[in-house]
Amino acid sequence: MSQSTYSKPLVRCGWAGADPLMIEYHDREWGVPLHDDRGLFEFLILEGAQAGLSWSTILKKRDAYRQAFDKFDPREVARYEESKIAALLGNPGIVRNRLKIHAAVRNARAFLEAQKEFGSFDAYIWRFVDGRPKANRLRNVGELQARSAESDLMSKDLAKRGFTFVGSTICYAFMQATGMVNDHLVTCFRHRQIK
Repeated sequence: MSQSTYSKPLVRCGWAGADPLMIEYHDREWGVPLHDDRGLFEFLILEGAQAGLSWSTILKKRDAYRQAFDKFDPREVARYEESKIAALLGNPGIVRNRLKIHAAVRNARAFLEAQKEFGSFDAYIWRFVDGRPKANRLRNVGELQARSAESDLMSKDLAKRGFTFVGSTICYAFMQATGMVNDHLVTCFRHRQIK
């Protein structure tokens, strides 16, 4: 007599929904500690672009963003002039918002200054959580917060350094995306894996 095994379906955070792109992002990236400067710059720009929009909209445009913004090389983006900004405003693959595009260029310049001062953007940004991910123990989506004391401090410091589109809510989303905080629900299979 053979014994069959039944595997339980994976339990995910509800916000991942049924969209394969969102599921892939949830399962592979969200909440994973990121210490690569180019990856951190990418999330900084994408989180700013997302303001007022859904994250799924940004994920669908992510490849177009990578192409349009020179694979998120901050040195390249920092050199963008008005002609390049005008071309970006005509690019249907990205969010064509003048303020957000200008913010990306300005943020690239401020990003390079932070790298110069701290040796890397990673060394600078992870100071806001003392270099270690903050693990929350959330039981339901209603417990998710939009900001924290750390994101408030990060937002103020980034703004002081010349960054824009870095309000506390954007900073908290950035912290979640880059694994500075683990906000996977405790029932989600990723919570334990990342922990």
